[in-house]
Amino acid sequence: MNAVSGVSYPVESRHPGWPARLGPLRVPAGEVAIRPVRLRDAGEWSRIRLRDRAHLEMWEPTGVGPWPERNAFWSWPSQWAALRSLARRGQCLPFTITLDGRLAGQITVGNVIRASLRSAWIGYWVSSDVVRGGVATAAVALVTDHAFGPAGLHRLEATVRPENGASLRVLTKAGYRQEGLFERYLDVAGAWRDHYCFAVTREETGAGLVSRLVAAGRADYA
Repeated sequence: MNAVSGVSYPVESRHPGWPARLGPLRVPAGEVAIRPVRLRDAGEWSRIRLRDRAHLEMWEPTGVGPWPERNAFWSWPSQWAALRSLARRGQCLPFTITLDGRLAGQITVGNVIRASLRSAWIGYWVSSDVVRGGVATAAVALVTDHAFGPAGLHRLEATVRPENGASLRVLTKAGYRQEGLFERYLDVAGAWRDHYCFAVTREETGAGLVSRLVAAGRADYA
């Protein structure tokens, strides 16, 4: 606690909520857990990303350079280092999604702004072979509850293209609500694409999004 003019207030750590390990939750696909990104993820991360180009590229922001270069084994160390640096400064929460102990995707809380806003965005991707198994929904619920708990945030936003039915279902099942449409919001696959904006605030989650999934029979505590 610090005191200013006789008033005490709590002091947060430099990067509240990171690193952390979350879960596991059991879903139809298996056991889902969340852990920090790590340098030795390079091989499996690259293997999945290169294999799943057709599954992922149409939904992700356009990057610099061709897909094979951006997702090669040797490109991961610099990405990992940048994510870890941002996390240590409290600007993002970068996590790996695992299924039965194996890397199955990534989920990141980014652009963390504190003070009176306490807001951030959440983004994720999962391997093509675990789609429709409840993995992404469980990951979003776990990380959202963590963001509103130890990470001390109040609001999370997620943007998704209207054509991305799978991601729309994930956010809806996890407990996010649609707020509106951002026109020509992001450069994706070489063009400026419209995105729906979904959001949730701490007050809306009640006992937590994980507990809702469990109560609805979509997941169970492992």
